Amino acid sequence: MLYLVLALLLLALIFGPQAWVRREMAKHAAARPDLPGTGGELARHLLDRFQLGSVAVETTAAGDHYDPDARTVRLSPDNHDGRSITAVAVAAHEVAHAIQHAQGSALFAWRTALARFLIVFDKIAMVVLITAPLVMAVTHVPALGLMQAGVAIAMLGVGLVVHLVTLPLELDASFGKALPILTADGYLDGRDLPAARGVLRAAAFTYVAGALVGLLNFLRILRIIR
Repeated sequence: MLYLVLALLLLALIFGPQAWVRREMAKHAAARPDLPGTGGELARHLLDRFQLGSVAVETTAAGDHYDPDARTVRLSPDNHDGRSITAVAVAAHEVAHAIQHAQGSALFAWRTALARFLIVFDKIAMVVLITAPLVMAVTHVPALGLMQAGVAIAMLGVGLVVHLVTLPLELDASFGKALPILTADGYLDGRDLPAARGVLRAAAFTYVAGALVGLLNFLRILRIIR
């Protein structure tokens, strides 16, 4: 019974944040013809307003994000072409990352460097983890394989830690930049601001929710190779 409760708590911890993010985004994604523009149009307008005309705006199937290497704000088709609270808030959030980049934010530079590092780091960790049983079979030293698996687990856990550590950067994009822009400059009516806050809060926690799902995938792989 205790194991069942612990398993349910673990699943809630992993899937809960992602389900909340999706629910918050979908909740305010209804078309709003009264809004002055789409998410893509707002992104372009804000970039030009903050003298970031060299930053492009594109649609993507890979999820809403700002690409610092290509200097491009990428929005999902629904948010790029949609005229909704979600589309407007997400667009403002991603533009806020472009503003952080332009302002030379140390935290943004640190997160960008860590993200590049993690791509290679995770691949190495997966190789180390998957080859652990082979090492045990060849060397006949179980302790060596277990140590290798332990190292891989620690390496893969770094990704989640990085997302948690850089959460202040996401919160700044949502509430330090995007919300003040939407509020003070009248892009949204005051009645829509609570909904915008909910979307911006979800946008800030998107990466953490994704990291938790990645943790579940890691646990599945660990179970397979045991």
